[in-house]
Amino acid sequence: MNASPRKRTVSWALYDWANSAFATTVMAGFFPIFFKQYWSQDAVITESTFYLGIGNSLASLVIVILAPILGAMADTGGLRKRMLAGFASLGILATGALYLVQAGMWPFAILLYAIAVIGFSGANTFYDALLVIVAPPNKRHRVSALGFALGYLGGGVLFLVNVLMTLKPHAFGLADAAEGVRWSFISVAVWWTLFSIPLFLFVEEPLPKAGRRRVNFQLTFTALATTARSISQYRNAWIFLLAYWLYIDGVDTIVRMSVDFGLSIGLSSDHLITALLLVQFIGFPAALVFGRLGERYGAKRGIWICIWVYVGVTIYAFFMETALQMYILAAVIGLVQGGIQALSRSMFSRLIPSEKNAEFFGFYNVVGKAAAVFGPVMMGTIAHLSGNPRLGILSIALLFFAGMFFFRLVKDSH
Repeated sequence: MNASPRKRTVSWALYDWANSAFATTVMAGFFPIFFKQYWSQDAVITESTFYLGIGNSLASLVIVILAPILGAMADTGGLRKRMLAGFASLGILATGALYLVQAGMWPFAILLYAIAVIGFSGANTFYDALLVIVAPPNKRHRVSALGFALGYLGGGVLFLVNVLMTLKPHAFGLADAAEGVRWSFISVAVWWTLFSIPLFLFVEEPLPKAGRRRVNFQLTFTALATTARSISQYRNAWIFLLAYWLYIDGVDTIVRMSVDFGLSIGLSSDHLITALLLVQFIGFPAALVFGRLGERYGAKRGIWICIWVYVGVTIYAFFMETALQMYILAAVIGLVQGGIQALSRSMFSRLIPSEKNAEFFGFYNVVGKAAAVFGPVMMGTIAHLSGNPRLGILSIALLFFAGMFFFRLVKDSH
């Protein structure tokens, strides 16, 4: 089906709207809370926490191992859309199946969650790689930003509905808040499915050189070996990945640890959920603005601005005491979070060879999954040793400064 460039672009970006429901409602919102308060309420808390950590780590490890290999396979076989469909289906089915998990069945909940994360993360490798196909180099900053903007808006809209389902379950014909959370998992699966359809209908993936789509293991591993031997040829891309790993580690640590930090300084969970919604809805227009800034002034300059704002965020958080200050902080994060994500993706797409885009985005997503490993450990260790969680959040500034050191070495073609 021949679609116009605009229809291809919007159809591609709608996948961000689709899968961000999982990232917001499941990963950031309900799963961590529901896991503690419902599925593992009668379990030894240290045991369930340990296995949840194992589940998260194993899901990340699977993606770290498979992403570059599957990316090279998709490049050589013209299989980006098919692999995206396979991983997305895995994530959707596992997410919907969380509805079936009854109270006390926390090992089953961890298993399904790990499978869903593998599906979500694996699909993103091929979704990101399609950016090179749907947008020419001079439009990628704007198109990448459109995806993240729709992701923030879509994820925020459904999360708002899901929150209302738990606060006012009877208005939705539900028995209680627990049933509201369980039906939220179904709603995410349906949302993810429906809004993925335009990508598969209207984004056309060109045939590989062989003239047909197929898995070729020999070509796959030959391509990976060629990339490894030609590392100096792609030096700029590898330096970018090192810088990206450091500063996105800081970004992801703030995303993952902000709720814990807020609770540790005495803020209520209601205030923290409101702050999360604020980030989502401010992130929508802000990502679009950064896309235009990247197009006009270059992605590198936009990323610099975002990193410096994040340094300010860590300093501000050190002194934060009230819910109002938390809302101000959330608004500032919303202004730059989508921008740094969108511009990083589009800038990387301009540093890599187009014939290896899925392979290189495999490495990109490996770095993304490996991020938020060192940061939370550093933050938690410093907070524990000092007895002051504020020093823990302040330490994250070190990751941003380290990222800046390498980022200044990256050459951007604008």
